[in-house]
Amino acid sequence: MVAHKVHGRIFHATIPSVQLASTLLANGALADIAESTEIFRALLACQEVRESEPHRGNFRWEFEDEVVEDLNAVQFVLFYFIPVLCKTPSVLPPDLVAEMRRAVALGLREIARLDVAPAYTNIVLKDIANSCLGGQLLRDNDIARRGSEKLVRWMAHVDTYGLPAEYNSPNYASVAVRVLGCLAELTEDPHTRIRARTMLARLGLSSALHIHPGIGCWAGPFSRAYRPAVFNADAFNVDHVRAWVDDGLLPFWIADLLQRSDVPEQIDETAHGEEPVALSTYHSPSFSLGVASCELKTQQIIFIALQSNVFFAQYRRPDNARCGVLFSRYILDDQWLNFQTTPSRGPGQVVPEEGHFYGVHERGRTIGLYAPHGLDGWTRRTSAKAVLVWTEVEQIEEIWIGQHKVDALPVKVPPGEVVVVGSGGLWTAVLPLQLTDLGGGAPIRLVELDGHLALEMHNYTGPAKTFWEMAKPGSFYQGQPRCGFYSELTERADYASGAAFAAEVATGMLADEAAPPATYAAGDKRVLRVEYARDDRVLGIEVDLYEWSLERRWTHDGPLDWPMHESPYARQSAFGEVSIGDATLTCDKGPVWLCACPGGNRYIAAYSGPETTSLRLQVPGDVIEVAEMGAGIVSWDDGEATIEAISA
Repeated sequence: MVAHKVHGRIFHATIPSVQLASTLLANGALADIAESTEIFRALLACQEVRESEPHRGNFRWEFEDEVVEDLNAVQFVLFYFIPVLCKTPSVLPPDLVAEMRRAVALGLREIARLDVAPAYTNIVLKDIANSCLGGQLLRDNDIARRGSEKLVRWMAHVDTYGLPAEYNSPNYASVAVRVLGCLAELTEDPHTRIRARTMLARLGLSSALHIHPGIGCWAGPFSRAYRPAVFNADAFNVDHVRAWVDDGLLPFWIADLLQRSDVPEQIDETAHGEEPVALSTYHSPSFSLGVASCELKTQQIIFIALQSNVFFAQYRRPDNARCGVLFSRYILDDQWLNFQTTPSRGPGQVVPEEGHFYGVHERGRTIGLYAPHGLDGWTRRTSAKAVLVWTEVEQIEEIWIGQHKVDALPVKVPPGEVVVVGSGGLWTAVLPLQLTDLGGGAPIRLVELDGHLALEMHNYTGPAKTFWEMAKPGSFYQGQPRCGFYSELTERADYASGAAFAAEVATGMLADEAAPPATYAAGDKRVLRVEYARDDRVLGIEVDLYEWSLERRWTHDGPLDWPMHESPYARQSAFGEVSIGDATLTCDKGPVWLCACPGGNRYIAAYSGPETTSLRLQVPGDVIEVAEMGAGIVSWDDGEATIEAISA
């Protein structure tokens, strides 16, 4: 099995081992087949088979684990076991094939028992694929039916808002695409195949439009992302999406969206978590900026919260240097890159996010508000702060505090001053909002942090202490501490200097107001209202500091709602009609979406509901009508119509 060392201990990892065995088997060489055979046998020894165990059929995450802890292991192992047994069982010894089939049957019972919720996207898709294909492999109609029915329920869950809970994740989008692609390839059920391909098209649409047209980076915000995707804008990019198209996982027309050249542009979507998440991405010629209305709130899994990227920008740097990255975090106790989640996973895989976030975004402007989620009445803490980070401090060319240029770090930032950072093609202006001082003076300062530039906005810094005033319920609770920022990103060519940009931002009207602190009583509200206005543009947000809940968000155009998808190239609606440009899609049921590919010669219309519907697609010079169809896609390609849909 694949081994790795953490703090001097050796661990043999189940998931990398099953991936390796599958790859070796696909190579076809005799030596590779022999090695994969031994790996598969070792993996079978990691399955829990004792009848007394509650997770019988699952697998230990590491060979060295004493019991099953990570309940996802069975999904990962079976996702590789089942395709091997479907496609190439004859190359393995018959006794091993029989043992693997027994392991699959036992694992599928554990999967059905766990019945993971639809919000846990990458795992529920493995549940669906494993059940559909595992039932098909074992000729167990009940298992296969459970998988196909869960696919319908997952689609309905996603279609509540437009995107799955684990939205726009560079790491997990690839999982979703591979899993749905495997299901579409291997299933014998035509309805399941069409549904899988319909959802692949929707996920591919979102992924392609998050690729910056000029830079080629994958823009945020990210529901989940590991450290490589946070610090390196090139870790996931246009080549990954293009490879999915080339491999046939995504439809060919997704490549059209990768070749678009129009900027600036904004993409607005909504994902389905326990609280809806509005995600907006703005592409400017030299940068992209992505902001989420809140962090992903689902499953109560700390790993997900740790991986949130709610404010995330990437920008072009000169001389072929890799793109710069700007992101936000709330950090407790100065935890940074040495954060460790489990002994076997080791430090540094995640950049911890230890805050609750609410944000509002319009083009290059953002208001972001933070509250700590680990600051309570019982845990001793030494610091609590929101941080904005620009990667690679040596690539920062200018730093300004108002009209004063910064020549050395660290440096304090006086309250009310605009901080401007110039790097590559991007100017970033940040105006810190009012901070609640929980001790230590609540300093604002620019520092170098592990080789990066950081703007720290403290709620606390000092000796380790508890915070009785943060305990809720509690007799001292007066609401969450105030902490946040107004930020504005613009092209470097737009201003001659950072001082000029700072002066311009300072002319805006900023409202940053809340009711005075008062001890909380059930049903009370203490609303924080932040609004910034300049150039006939307005951006605003209100949150309740007592419950840390979103009250409303708005721009100069009025209140913001929860768009399923709005972009220059596509629109989605929960109802039966949607238009873009000169094309209109009309169905008697929803949800539907319509994409107008660049060039004007290709339109893609999709219906993803569980029932049958009529469909009428009107494009310039032509009309396509379908009297009755189930979920599927209708394409119009320069006069030729293609329908791939469930028949009525």
